[in-house]
Amino acid sequence: MIPGMPGDSLVYLNGEFTRADQAKISVLDRGFIFGDGIYEVVPVYRGKAFRMAEHLDRLERSLAAIRIAAPMPRAELIAIIERLVAASSSPTCMVYLQITRGVYKRDHAFPAEAIAPTVFAMVTPMVPPTEKQREEGLGLVSIPDERWLHCEIKSVSLLGNVLARQQAVDAGVDEVAQFRDGFLTEGSSSNVWVVRDGKLLAPPKNHLILEGIRYGLMAELAQAAGVAFESRPIARAEVESADEIMITSATKEVLPVTRLDGKPVGDGRPGPVYRKLRAGYDARIAAL
Repeated sequence: MIPGMPGDSLVYLNGEFTRADQAKISVLDRGFIFGDGIYEVVPVYRGKAFRMAEHLDRLERSLAAIRIAAPMPRAELIAIIERLVAASSSPTCMVYLQITRGVYKRDHAFPAEAIAPTVFAMVTPMVPPTEKQREEGLGLVSIPDERWLHCEIKSVSLLGNVLARQQAVDAGVDEVAQFRDGFLTEGSSSNVWVVRDGKLLAPPKNHLILEGIRYGLMAELAQAAGVAFESRPIARAEVESADEIMITSATKEVLPVTRLDGKPVGDGRPGPVYRKLRAGYDARIAAL
């Protein structure tokens, strides 16, 4: 049995489709031993993947960054994803795709000989944000960003993010806002956005954050809604005195933050910029 997941769920592993409880990898897989691999999560609505091309673009960037050759053409990956989605009992779901360097003897250095990457994919149900979350907002707690310095790689080495997320759980809130050297980076599994004087602000795209697929989307939605947008370093004081704060991710979509460190953000309610961007986001999903 797999806690929290039906054992008969269909998954893909190294060229075969099989049940989740029958899929096996070697204990010497470098993803298991070293976290030597990358992953992607693609949301699916009504059986249709949302911004698939952008997710696969990022997957290819992450593979290149850790020097793993793409294991198959993009069209084959899409075909695998489409088969898993078609077999899913839920038309609203998320696709998890993971590629590791493969199986080899335990040695920190890359294998000296060519080995086949491990390719794994599965689909799990996705529950979109609730009306309560959309209308009442989320709570965040500020923490220092103690992760490594290649956050732009969507690596399976997620211990830093796991520890950050647990701090949110321990504090009884929904997510964290991480700060490095006094400047905002991101959440444990989300991008964080700040609104000041009607302008949408985002931390710059660099090695300190993972460029979420919604990063480009939010810039598009802001432009369409007539909201000024700027990408720049955001000081902690600017976050603490923000008019609005939002988070985005594949599964959280875009949600308002109404409490930071136990204090209200703005007037403690979702703000006008959030509502414009939320409406635009919903329209993009409806147009699939």
